[in-house]
Amino acid sequence: MGALKEAHGGALKELYLDERAAAEAKRRSKELRSWDLTERQICDLELLLNGAFSPLDGFLGRADYEAVRDQMRLASGILWPIPITLDVTREFAKDLRAGEEIVLRDREGVALAIMTVADVWEPDKRLEAVAVFGCDDDAHPGVRYLMRHAGSVYVGGRLQGLEAPTHYDFRHLRDSPAELRARFRKLGWRRVIAFQTRNPMHRAHQELTFRAAQMAEANLLIHPVVGMTKPGDVDHYTRVRCYERLLPHYPEQTTTLSLLPLAMRMAGPREAVWHGIIRKNYGCTHLIVGRDHAGPGRRSDGTPFYGEYEAQELFRKHEDEIGVSMVPFHALVYAQDRAQYVQQDEIQPGETVLDISGTELRRRLREGLDIPDWFSFPDVIEELRRTHPPRHRQGFTVFFTGLSGSGKSTIANALLVKLMELGGRSVTLLDGDLVRKNLSSELGFSREHRDLNILRIGYVASEITKAGGIAICAPIAPYAATRQKVRDMIEPVGGFLEVHVATPLEVCEGRDRKGLYAKARAGILKEFTGISDPYEAPETPELRIDTTKLPPDMAAQQIVLKLEALGFIR
Repeated sequence: MGALKEAHGGALKELYLDERAAAEAKRRSKELRSWDLTERQICDLELLLNGAFSPLDGFLGRADYEAVRDQMRLASGILWPIPITLDVTREFAKDLRAGEEIVLRDREGVALAIMTVADVWEPDKRLEAVAVFGCDDDAHPGVRYLMRHAGSVYVGGRLQGLEAPTHYDFRHLRDSPAELRARFRKLGWRRVIAFQTRNPMHRAHQELTFRAAQMAEANLLIHPVVGMTKPGDVDHYTRVRCYERLLPHYPEQTTTLSLLPLAMRMAGPREAVWHGIIRKNYGCTHLIVGRDHAGPGRRSDGTPFYGEYEAQELFRKHEDEIGVSMVPFHALVYAQDRAQYVQQDEIQPGETVLDISGTELRRRLREGLDIPDWFSFPDVIEELRRTHPPRHRQGFTVFFTGLSGSGKSTIANALLVKLMELGGRSVTLLDGDLVRKNLSSELGFSREHRDLNILRIGYVASEITKAGGIAICAPIAPYAATRQKVRDMIEPVGGFLEVHVATPLEVCEGRDRKGLYAKARAGILKEFTGISDPYEAPETPELRIDTTKLPPDMAAQQIVLKLEALGFIR
């Protein structure tokens, strides 16, 4: 297959207005209703405006959305596997009308695009989850985002681009489809094989991509995702530095690096097809499709979300229509006796095979253990160690949850003293009552306000953790979904230990130092946790403590021992 001249569905689309029209539209945008884009929506908007999502000319309207959801095609019949939708709140959507213009802004208020509303509707999210992700299991990050974070209403319509989202990082590596195509033409590259990745690359990946490029007789584009990936993935700053360290290990003038600001959905087979379409729009002729490509791991019951080769099978079915040739991923293992990487199916009986899984690599980084040269290049490991120090040098959060009077604050204070005594990190206590007084004094006790209070605590704790400190949080935190949001905020930047202080209600009520339970029983205090408002006990906390059986000092010591076992303190 020669160099691609057309984009998916026809000519490459760029939705930006020219300079004069954009200036006029910006003046007009001041009079329009605004929507502040989420992180994922900014990723989608950028790829809509620069043509990476050709042939789309905006966020999907209802007919296209339903056709994509049910048939993996736009209403026109063109192949498109992933719904690209603008999700908003019911409050924002309630007065929207077809034909109305709205301005889409980034988080700093910069007007990026004007959208002409075509459709406003409330989707069946569960139906979408099952159709697109193959399940409605909350363990799937795409499902969890759809059900917990995405807005309730979708708005579809055409876009007029005013300016591109601003990126201050790695600007020399951020190419639009037109720019990357131009680079390929300048280099004289007619056959280009893309490697999709959201992880650091090691020796096996380098060997795999080098062999794939040789097999396809193509030049190699390392095209990592630097938008939203899977929670817990290595941050893109670290990954890009690793990719730059890796480039000199390829033959000169055979390989280039460019960044893709894509918000992944982790949709497995459908996502593989989507990745192929996007790479066609960037000018690639081939794509390496891995085993369990864009798969998020395992379901709640421990079974895989997708079959190992399901993505390859679906891609192969639509390969001609995509217009990009698939190069299937061949698993490579290190044969110790040969001192080289070979395909797994070429290993002879009795040969010694060495391997380090992703889990094992993270353990070695976490514990500061040796990582052998046969697995990765020393300069790549050096970059990973810079931003992923051993656990005993990372920040972490201890997050208490439990009924009023359960003993959270008492244990938290005891833990504070013990950790201060150990030294080595700054320690901050975010007590529920003190946070209410100093950070959330304007909030009441409705579910919405309780959630906001807990999310504020989580945000402060995440910043403390990110900076390498220790945050001790001791709110009631009655709702499981909100506690999960806090965990999701903190785990990407450090450790998170949830401690359920599981003191029974009757014991908490018997203590009632502040007389709160008595007021709640009398109806004076409304929406009181455990009496007139539910408490959702954690199902799998890192630690569960009942203060009827354990005094505060021993409870705090139990937490210290748990932190030692997890490697956060020595």
